[in-house]
Amino acid sequence: MSRLRSLSTTSLVLAAGAALTGCSDDSCGTGGAPAVGLVADGDAVKLTYGNLTAGRNNDCPAADAPPGVISLSIHGMQSDGSGLITLCVARPDLLAKQAQTLGLDVAGAQVRIADLSGSANSCSFAIDRSRPPAGSATSSGLCGNGSDAAGFALVVDGAVSLTRTCGTTVDAVEVALHGRVAVTPN
Repeated sequence: MSRLRSLSTTSLVLAAGAALTGCSDDSCGTGGAPAVGLVADGDAVKLTYGNLTAGRNNDCPAADAPPGVISLSIHGMQSDGSGLITLCVARPDLLAKQAQTLGLDVAGAQVRIADLSGSANSCSFAIDRSRPPAGSATSSGLCGNGSDAAGFALVVDGAVSLTRTCGTTVDAVEVALHGRVAVTPN
């Protein structure tokens, strides 16, 4: 085989491998995204989340996922309180290529908000499941459908409703959920 044909074949194999692993840009990894930086904030509250980890747990499988694509669960903790955030990405191969819509933990949502809770100002907060979130999530540096050891950066730009409980008073608050944050594999 000629050297040119050999290089051409090698290039095709490498390109096919990159397409199968779903890398959202030319390099894998967090790209310098901060460990803490996903924020839910509005007039009444600011909750900050980070230390996100991802696992291919198949918690929210997509019926249309190609073979080998396993849904990705992302867990994090509130850095300024005692809350948690859990997202489930049904198709991490698509998150690596384009923005995916936010939704609740129901069939059909591309990036499901399975849990969002927090604490601030002597109040507790939880996602209001009666009001669907709006917005999207995307990634950079996502390779291996989220399993690459380098991790990736998650970018969220959306809005959610939270139920606020302060003693015996319960009401609803609207917050923006936004930021760019590092996600590492667990």
